[in-house]
Amino acid sequence: MPASRKASLRSAGLVPMMTAKDEDAIMNAHAPEIDHRDIREEVAKLCAAFPGEYWRRLDREAAYPAAFVEALTQGGWLAALIPEEYGGSGLPLSAAAAILEEIQRAGCNGAACHAQMYIMGALLRHGNEAQKGRYLPRIASGELRLQAFGVTEPTSGTDTTSIKTFAERRGDTYVVNGQKVWTSRAEHSDLMLLLARTTPRDQVAKRTDGISVFIVDMDEALKNGLTIQPIRAMMNHSTTEVFFDNVEVPAENLVGEEGKGFRYVLSGMNAERILIAAECIGDAKWFIEKAATYSKERVVFGRPIGQNQGVQFPIARAYAQMRAAELMVHRAAALFETGLPCGAEANMAKMLAADASWAAAEACLQTHGGFGFAEEYDVERKFREARLYQVAPISTNLILSYIAEHVLGLPRSY
Repeated sequence: MPASRKASLRSAGLVPMMTAKDEDAIMNAHAPEIDHRDIREEVAKLCAAFPGEYWRRLDREAAYPAAFVEALTQGGWLAALIPEEYGGSGLPLSAAAAILEEIQRAGCNGAACHAQMYIMGALLRHGNEAQKGRYLPRIASGELRLQAFGVTEPTSGTDTTSIKTFAERRGDTYVVNGQKVWTSRAEHSDLMLLLARTTPRDQVAKRTDGISVFIVDMDEALKNGLTIQPIRAMMNHSTTEVFFDNVEVPAENLVGEEGKGFRYVLSGMNAERILIAAECIGDAKWFIEKAATYSKERVVFGRPIGQNQGVQFPIARAYAQMRAAELMVHRAAALFETGLPCGAEANMAKMLAADASWAAAEACLQTHGGFGFAEEYDVERKFREARLYQVAPISTNLILSYIAEHVLGLPRSY
């Protein structure tokens, strides 16, 4: 067929457009610094050793994927953001995003260890040299796990400035009292990054003042007043309530300046949004690939169900949503890495990616019909896991409020 004729037919929609594989190749060619193809391939190989049965067994037992986390640690993947001088890889945020995306795309669950990536920033940017030298090499080697982030409280929710956990300075020690909730991986972490008030809220000029960040040695804390209570949840997320009863934390474990902790945590939230968004993109790809494959293989009424537009369209729409969200994730990561403001992009990336993964989850479950509810297909497990990101680590509604206030200039709603 003459090229001109083929081009004419393509423009009329009569010749197939690019395949998903073609589009992946173009994205790789135009954005290798974001795609990190070599990293993706190696992570995919590692994840292949942890198939669906591994995760189904853990889900039934509500068990932590210790072997999976150990494999990621020994492969150096959880030390991606730690500078080379401290034993890490010194990779950019986009590389960490690629790692987490591929974990999810392979059907695994990066929530077992992703916090080590996004809470690392507080120590990297605001910790002193003694703290970095003491902790970072041991985290990079896997000797220590930094997986627990003590922020949310039962009475404050996402209103972080209203936290009540209090750290009182007594000489060379802070004495901590209070309660945290939804503190995931507290039972499987050697260190916790803790946010606590060091000045009562009614004694500060700004509500964001008077909050500090501490590195808590979990073993020591468990010996002197810390208790951990697991929470049974919809998905296997190893989440807990944590109670502090006169827990002593050495003053040398204060990160940065006393009272400036809210700013330190806030500065890391863009990284958190981007990394979680990358996980959502990985989930969406898993659901879409699973749904597309099944729709071609499942035959009802003498034809593949994927031949029916009622089955095709939700999968195709989810794919389009995923690709659009993926571009925003890449945009946010690129801005973050160049040091440019990226609050709006990071928040939009998280929201759009979470929406895309949920749309893909719905399409995948619907495509599988009754089999989608069967444990052996892994769809119901991933479906439950994907739902979380409409709520955490920040609610979609709060992202909309952020965009309304900080991008559109509308009055603050809360």
